[in-house]
Amino acid sequence: MHLGLIGLGKMGGNMRERLRAGGVTVVGYDRNPELSDVESLEALVEALPSPKVVWVMVPAGEITRATVEGLGDLLSEGDVVVDGGNSRWTDDERHHAELAEKGIGFVDCGVSGGVWGLKNGYALMAGGSTEDIAKVQPAFDSLRPPGDSGFVHAGRVGAGHFSKMVHNGIEYAMMQAYAEGFELLEKAELVDNVTAVFDSWREGTVVRSWLLDLLVVAMEDDPGLSQIAGYADDSGEGRWTVEAAIDHAVPMHAIAASLFARFSSRQDESPAMKAVAAMRQQFGGHAVKAGAPPKQSGE
Repeated sequence: MHLGLIGLGKMGGNMRERLRAGGVTVVGYDRNPELSDVESLEALVEALPSPKVVWVMVPAGEITRATVEGLGDLLSEGDVVVDGGNSRWTDDERHHAELAEKGIGFVDCGVSGGVWGLKNGYALMAGGSTEDIAKVQPAFDSLRPPGDSGFVHAGRVGAGHFSKMVHNGIEYAMMQAYAEGFELLEKAELVDNVTAVFDSWREGTVVRSWLLDLLVVAMEDDPGLSQIAGYADDSGEGRWTVEAAIDHAVPMHAIAASLFARFSSRQDESPAMKAVAAMRQQFGGHAVKAGAPPKQSGE
């Protein structure tokens, strides 16, 4: 398979490497010429055989919209655009309608795996027609983890990003639960080694998970998480999940509370939010703020 890949940052660059290792011929384009294989979108499109498949991995919002619009002017009937960023599903519906007028297919794909996807593979949730999904399938197969899991054709256009949105909402709640447990263990002054307690949960318990593994790694690197500020951003998908819950009258207590906790982190220094920030840094390479130095006696 030949694939055009636009956006070669933390995720896109690793995806290009994994795709090539899986036998996919990748032509990559990025605004940074040091990362690019070609000098322009036009050159990328020209380098691909038909039907052309172009995967977009740029920030959601205006940059994605402009990129998809530009591809609509360059591609031809039967070609396919894949949006693998964290776009909102309503944007997918608009992009699909615009490209369909020119006979160009559109697939939305939620991608999970963060900076670890290169080694472990990516979980992929795709939305689109069966015909368009089939044109991209060799790329999906190269990116997914070994075995039968890690890829789903979730439904029509928008279903992939909607599924990834709900995934991220659940992630918010899981991280918040671990974080609150961390704060309680630290505050109680009863447990001698909080890191060791979390480490003991990694095997044989019902709360074991990759997020727990990553939190333990962060705690081993920085006991007490003193080097990280108790500030955690939200990428937007937690908000969209709560908004969708309101639209569909679905009670969403834990996810909504975890979203509001992140807003609280922007007002007060919180030990729990240090843990959330540490987990986000571990799985996604998200930036963190440096923590304030501990106060000395008498300050």
